[in-house]
Amino acid sequence: MADVSRGILPVLSVDRESDEPLHRQVYAGFRDAILRGDLAAGQQVPSSRALATELAMSRFPVLDAYSQLHAEGFFESRVGAGTFVAASLPVARGAAKRTAKDSGGRRSTSRRSSQFPAFRAVPWRHGWGAFGVHQPALDQFPFEIWSRLTARHSRSPRAHALHHIDPLGLEPFREAICTYLRASRAVRCDPSQIMVVSGSQQALDIATRVLLDEGDTAWVEEPCYPLARAILAGAGCRTVPVPVDERGLEVSAGIGAAGDARAAFVTPSHHFALGATMSASRRFQLLEWARRAGAWIVEDDYDSEYRYESMPIPSLQGLDHAQRVIYIGTFSKVLFPSLRLGYLVIPEDLLERFMRVRFAMDIFPSYLYQEVLTDFMRAGHFARHIRRMRNLYRARRTALVESLRAEFGDRLEIHGAEAGMHLTVTLPRGCRDTEIATRAAGEHLWLWPLSPCYSGKAPWQGLILGFANTPEEQMPDAVRHLGRILAV
Repeated sequence: MADVSRGILPVLSVDRESDEPLHRQVYAGFRDAILRGDLAAGQQVPSSRALATELAMSRFPVLDAYSQLHAEGFFESRVGAGTFVAASLPVARGAAKRTAKDSGGRRSTSRRSSQFPAFRAVPWRHGWGAFGVHQPALDQFPFEIWSRLTARHSRSPRAHALHHIDPLGLEPFREAICTYLRASRAVRCDPSQIMVVSGSQQALDIATRVLLDEGDTAWVEEPCYPLARAILAGAGCRTVPVPVDERGLEVSAGIGAAGDARAAFVTPSHHFALGATMSASRRFQLLEWARRAGAWIVEDDYDSEYRYESMPIPSLQGLDHAQRVIYIGTFSKVLFPSLRLGYLVIPEDLLERFMRVRFAMDIFPSYLYQEVLTDFMRAGHFARHIRRMRNLYRARRTALVESLRAEFGDRLEIHGAEAGMHLTVTLPRGCRDTEIATRAAGEHLWLWPLSPCYSGKAPWQGLILGFANTPEEQMPDAVRHLGRILAV
């Protein structure tokens, strides 16, 4: 077994008032750590000099302990390398796994934790390549500029970036976000209303904790992003699926099913997963329902940056005069997924409640990338990147649509190609989208199935196809590969 650490000091309990000699205590500490599996086979241990210094004792007891451990075969020496746990020890090849039975007693967990949907490591989420959803064109990202800004802030961090507690996030970053949202999304906001979070998922979690109690009813789109539904389930809320058609959420259906709901969770700019844009009439109908019912609207402005057939659609929040909308946005999808930076725009009278919850959850967001992205936005790099990607993704979207029509004709129906970084195709009867997606992942095509996005029985089987990370010239081959898998 390869070395797994270099000279890590195990937990050694040394009692100087004990009648047991120090060398025996050091010996017993190492031997027990090896038998428990805390020290693995082949793992390097500290030198006798380093250990004596660490334990503030003479080196002689440590040398005596090491000598005994060598003699009994627990340690071995390697010339020029140091002292290691013997690789030949069977018990040191890994500690026996403890089971729940070993611990004894009752092992209860919270009822809330059981309300979250079971985690499944589905294959289509874990690959990078053709048709991957939420995968931007990373080869087009200006990493040279980003790296230079990151290095600058890492070399000479400002004091408040190292120790500054603000649950809302870095003020210059919030100012940059506010400027961007006012201009590009017609959001009505002030920097003091913006809270920086680690992506839209945390934003949904915080909003749910603030707005809803266990047992409250909330509308969700049908179909919807499964992790949004998971947040509500984990909070013990009752979700009411409201159908989505080509004009977005059917508000009248929601009112008929649960007019007294406490909140509605919507993606009006680009619905996940069907790609619909909510019409103006339905937006006003939804806002009026929220005003009359005293309900909240959580607007996830998903993929709003990219529209290909028209100018970007203004946000729902910008139409809201009653301050019933909590607005969510993210940088993770438009820049790169591991960035994990998003934001909330919060009505002024709710700020104190949101800050309470945020502070209790994780105090405040990490500052380094906030500093970097502030400069990235203020220097115009962000706006230029969005413009470049809009043109690039338009070309890749067009190549995908044309390739789908050439390969399948009218056998697949295309939905939501007007915006965003994905489109959806619905499959003929008899197809099983999860089976197809699993098989495709084995051939390095990353198709997301549509059916898991439904709360109940899915009326359609379909595939969600990302196009942002597949070059235009590679799209026909990728679609032909899809055709071989589907064989429809």
